[in-house]
Amino acid sequence: MKLHFISLGCPKNLVDSEIMLAALVKGGHDLIDEPKEAEAIVVNTCAFVEDAKREAIDTILEMAEFKKKGSCKLLVVAGCLPQRYRGELAELLPEVDIFIGTGDFHKIVELIKSWDGTQHVEVGRPGYIYDHRTERLRTTARHVAYLKISEGCLHPCSFCIIPKLRGKFRSRPIESILSEAQRMLSDGVKEINIIAQDTTAYGVDIGTDFAKLLRSLSDLKGGDKWLRILYAYPHKFSDEVIELMRDRNDICSYIDLPVQHINDRILKMMKRKGDGSEIRGLLRKLRERVPGVSIRTSLIVGFPGETQKEFDELLDFMGDIRFEHLGVFTFSPEDGTPAAKLKEKVHPKIVEERMKEAMELQREISLSNNQRYLGRRVDVLVEGPSEETEMLVQARHEGQAPEFDGVVYINEGFARSGSFVTVNITEAHHYDLVGSVVD
Repeated sequence: MKLHFISLGCPKNLVDSEIMLAALVKGGHDLIDEPKEAEAIVVNTCAFVEDAKREAIDTILEMAEFKKKGSCKLLVVAGCLPQRYRGELAELLPEVDIFIGTGDFHKIVELIKSWDGTQHVEVGRPGYIYDHRTERLRTTARHVAYLKISEGCLHPCSFCIIPKLRGKFRSRPIESILSEAQRMLSDGVKEINIIAQDTTAYGVDIGTDFAKLLRSLSDLKGGDKWLRILYAYPHKFSDEVIELMRDRNDICSYIDLPVQHINDRILKMMKRKGDGSEIRGLLRKLRERVPGVSIRTSLIVGFPGETQKEFDELLDFMGDIRFEHLGVFTFSPEDGTPAAKLKEKVHPKIVEERMKEAMELQREISLSNNQRYLGRRVDVLVEGPSEETEMLVQARHEGQAPEFDGVVYINEGFARSGSFVTVNITEAHHYDLVGSVVD
């Protein structure tokens, strides 16, 4: 069967998509790029916030049109959206033939094969987690991969629906992770991005810890490599992990550490562990102990009851820490979360103004941070021809994660995709750098 596949959402969702893709190919399906020619279409969805839900619904309805004007006979919707609204979607989206939840996506081939022409919903309690024997059809560049080390979440953040979508926190055995990582390196992967709902909580349920896993990943043989830590929760971020980041050359001096806010009252209402002083202490420790570290975070503005003074405190915090990368999100009242029931809403116009003000501040901070690279030589991982113009080659230094952060444009010299080269930085822009290859 000719099949078209769409993956929405974060890298964690992308790993699920890659597992489904491998199973579909092994099951005899032919993957094609054009949905109009597909006999079956699969959409793996995200439902984390309102914008993600809207994108998922729009994509599903767009793909449903190919049942009328294309070759599509079967439309499958998988992932977080069915998991979140399993009792409602069947009626709301009669165009969809099969719904599959986050704990059942590995059954996709079996479900398609057994489809009898009637609408089917396969959404159980999330409990599945893949291992090193699970095949994946990686869709990233050959030299880049995502390594999911755990599934689910153990934090009760009042604004977040993830625990209900992904289930209880469950870690993969270290041996399984190392086996998969070694295979990636043997396949030519140069950058392994370590992901989970909370990477630093790894092992709490199986009697180990993230530092032990990180050290073991660093010890793997396979040539030059980068190990990058994404989605780390700031509470109980260990000194041992910081020391590994400082001492191991293959562990990027980069950390993705979503803090959400800095005001103690807001953090308490968010049900975040720790307080503002703990967050500031960790960030300053990272700055002091890991020379040149790049820190990425995400913030929420407009949380119910957020005052102008509390927002100003957040701006002061941004100006103090000067994050290399930062995303600002407006509060989204998600059904089924405690925060959605809070009554003291911030006016949408004020929320939008706060988001714009924070992003404008970050834009200037980012430019200032990038200007520090002028005249410096930095090692970069070459991605290939630029998405902007064929006249440039695109690369990233260790302080730039794929997809999320800026890039280094190479305008002079030879650089092969998937290789490490040294670049002399000649231009600094708000989010990107420009440089030439050093012979």
